[in-house]
Amino acid sequence: MPLEMNEIRIKIKKYIGIIMKKLFRIIGWIVFAILVVVTFSFLWNKTRKPRAQYAVETVKQNDTIENKIVLTGTIQPRDEVAIKPQMTGIVAELLHKPGDIVQAGDVIARLSVVPEMIQVNSSMSRVKVAEITFDQRKEKYLRDEELFKKGVIAKEEFEASKAAYEQQQEELNSAIDALQIVRKGVSNRSAKETSTLVRATISGKILTIPVKVGNSVIQANNFSEGTTIATIANMDDLLFIGKVDETEVGRLNVDMPMAISVGAVAEKKYDAVVEYISPKGDDKTGATLFEIKGALAVDKNDDIRAGYSANADVVTERAVNVLSLPENCIEFRNDSTFVQLVTRENPLETKELYVKTGVSNGLKIEIKSGLKSGQKVRGIEKSKKD
Repeated sequence: MPLEMNEIRIKIKKYIGIIMKKLFRIIGWIVFAILVVVTFSFLWNKTRKPRAQYAVETVKQNDTIENKIVLTGTIQPRDEVAIKPQMTGIVAELLHKPGDIVQAGDVIARLSVVPEMIQVNSSMSRVKVAEITFDQRKEKYLRDEELFKKGVIAKEEFEASKAAYEQQQEELNSAIDALQIVRKGVSNRSAKETSTLVRATISGKILTIPVKVGNSVIQANNFSEGTTIATIANMDDLLFIGKVDETEVGRLNVDMPMAISVGAVAEKKYDAVVEYISPKGDDKTGATLFEIKGALAVDKNDDIRAGYSANADVVTERAVNVLSLPENCIEFRNDSTFVQLVTRENPLETKELYVKTGVSNGLKIEIKSGLKSGQKVRGIEKSKKD
């Protein structure tokens, strides 16, 4: 009996050991499986993309949308005149400075003449010959006058002698004037109209005086355009002159309004009107550009200077009191436009809807049909919007 009990105990221990081994093995596999599942779930959650969050935009009414072209350019006077001397000489005196306001006819500079000896000698010879001839005509005239009084010669002969005398007197005066002009640039008889005085040909503001006292100047002729004494412009009649790219020039027309921003006068904008679009482009910079000119309206109290840099806003399209949306809400496919109309906000649910669009300024776009004021559409992703 004790032997049988012993055997039973041994068998029980053996079975318990086998069961425990299997139990530990099963528990180990269960723990391993749990670790695998947890690891896979962690990695999957870490690598998967989060659900996109979109902004929701509301369709607005009573909006104004403008499509603009921005041009860069400068402010220039419409009429700018270069004042040239009427004779060759040396600047003896400058009577004005840049910035002065002058009237047509005002003297700007005075020139002194450096005579050429050949011209002086020629003029002196002319005077000498004229004096000799004058003395002869004078003597004959005085003699004929006495004879006419005594009735020796006829009236016609006396009048011919008198005419020859007066003609030679004028010739002598002309020769003397020519000599004075060669020597001094002015004669006694024409002092007010002398070529040594350089006068303004128009009324306006002196922009530049590129010469100094003592500079040599030459008059304009067939071989030279002459030396510029001063440039004068009417600063009450100004132009905006800019350039526009060939891709945008077709959207511009003469008489379009412009809003001019002058860099040096940042707090104010000036009205202008397009009055000229060049028919020929310039491709010197690699891009074909066309010149644009606009007549600028300025107040007389505004101190606008020639050459100021400026920008011009030209409104090519305008839509007033229209429905609008941010342009990033619109989906463009082929020649059609669509929006995602919000049917539920939380969670966000949408349906695609065709819409007809109009004027756009790059930020907002006109909605012509397909939506009503107050409706909501899906916008850009919030991460991109931020």
